[in-house]
Amino acid sequence: MIITGLHTVGLPVIDQDAARTFYEALGFETRLDVPMGEGARWIEVAPPGAPVTLALEPAHADRPAGVETGVRLTTADADAANAALRARGVDADDVLRWPGVPPMFAFRDQDGNGLEIVEG
Repeated sequence: MIITGLHTVGLPVIDQDAARTFYEALGFETRLDVPMGEGARWIEVAPPGAPVTLALEPAHADRPAGVETGVRLTTADADAANAALRARGVDADDVLRWPGVPPMFAFRDQDGNGLEIVEG
């Protein structure tokens, strides 16, 4: 097989330092932060122990910030995660529940990028 895994998912951000601070406040660790030229950096963050990272990429006209990312993060307790994010001032929706589907909720980062947290 040519493709053997998933390494990182890119998120467009307006200010890489503000984005890094936001995700670190959620408990993410910075795995990589190196210069890319023209003032930009390659920054990867992830929850401790997670095999896949989020790359905090500079937003631009073809890839603006403030979009629904399709990124789904996991937690052991959606209600507790929701309460913790709201206590930190994060824009988080109510926890949704459907029969046979794990509890989940959406939230937005500092640039309005939409992500979801799923209990699992």
